[in-house]
Amino acid sequence: MSFIYNFFNSNTTEATPAPQGEKGKFEQSGLFQVGVSNGLMDTVGNTPLIRIKSLSDATGCEVYGKMELMNPGGSAKDRVAKSMILDAEEQGLLRPGSTIVEATAGSTGISLTMLGKSRGYNVELFVPDNVSKEKVELLETLGAKTKIVPVVGMNNAHHFMHCAYQRCLGDKDVFYANQFDNLSNFNAHYQTTAPEIYQQVKGDIDAFVGAAGTGGTIAGISSFLKSKNPEIQCWLIDPPGSGLYNLVNNGVIFDSKDRLVVERLGARSFYEGVGVNRKTENFNKAILDGAFRGTEKEGIDMAHYLLRNDGLFLGGSSALNCVGVVKLARKLGPGKTIVTILCDSGHRYTSRLYCKTWLKDHNFEVDNSNTLDFVL
Repeated sequence: MSFIYNFFNSNTTEATPAPQGEKGKFEQSGLFQVGVSNGLMDTVGNTPLIRIKSLSDATGCEVYGKMELMNPGGSAKDRVAKSMILDAEEQGLLRPGSTIVEATAGSTGISLTMLGKSRGYNVELFVPDNVSKEKVELLETLGAKTKIVPVVGMNNAHHFMHCAYQRCLGDKDVFYANQFDNLSNFNAHYQTTAPEIYQQVKGDIDAFVGAAGTGGTIAGISSFLKSKNPEIQCWLIDPPGSGLYNLVNNGVIFDSKDRLVVERLGARSFYEGVGVNRKTENFNKAILDGAFRGTEKEGIDMAHYLLRNDGLFLGGSSALNCVGVVKLARKLGPGKTIVTILCDSGHRYTSRLYCKTWLKDHNFEVDNSNTLDFVL
């Protein structure tokens, strides 16, 4: 069963419409890293959109990936961090000497640390213990103060977020970024990512698919695209341990099977930064036609498939998004234009996703065939 999951706020600022063009004739951004930028903040966004040849050829659709891994902090979270920091400054919540506090699985923390430091702020991060060691080491190298919080089962799945919130109580010099419910997150993607995509394909897009953690990316992009053309299909791809698939398709955040997965894997699987077990304020603004499930095995095989066939060295959430592309392409049929987000690179996942020892220890055997049969 599929339905439109729509909590869209009609008061959201409308972005400038992009020009229409002939089908199949797309243009590159042209603005990426051109000229002189006034500091790190001004280098965020205007990322390239690339055609993913192997997936396009295999599905008969035109498949495009938004290269968010080319932001200065290496992920789509740069847009969110920039938006939250600038909005907080405008509201007087960040002042000279302030400290930014956040609960993060890694990428948002990296972006907040880099951009926060560029504005003269301190950064303290509460990080769940299922985050790759590369991310934690990078956070500390960048200058963030980190606290690792154990995540075990359903009862304390969000404990690291509670810790961040408690840290901010009664301290006027601390700003709680709150990426899950801060609508600066949604606005960043509604006002920048989605219009860039729409302009890059000259309005010729049939579908978008992506995973969700905070929900800001999929909500911002789906809301913008639906405002341009309600017929554009927008779908979620959801990992093990997350309740969003069930929420979108059935209207309930959890069913008994999801609970069993969470008890076995913890609040999330090895996918970092995507999958969540509550409705966030950002996800509430998504406009979705349905949701797919994606397994850990599908994501692992997709990551290695894209590296072999396209030279794309991607993180787990990016690979999961591409699994969603294949599932959606099969559903819609050939001849469609489908866009997804390439969130970050594989450099942050070498101890897991690309580590032969880790894969073997967790009973994963990479499918080295050049077909997409591993996508179920």
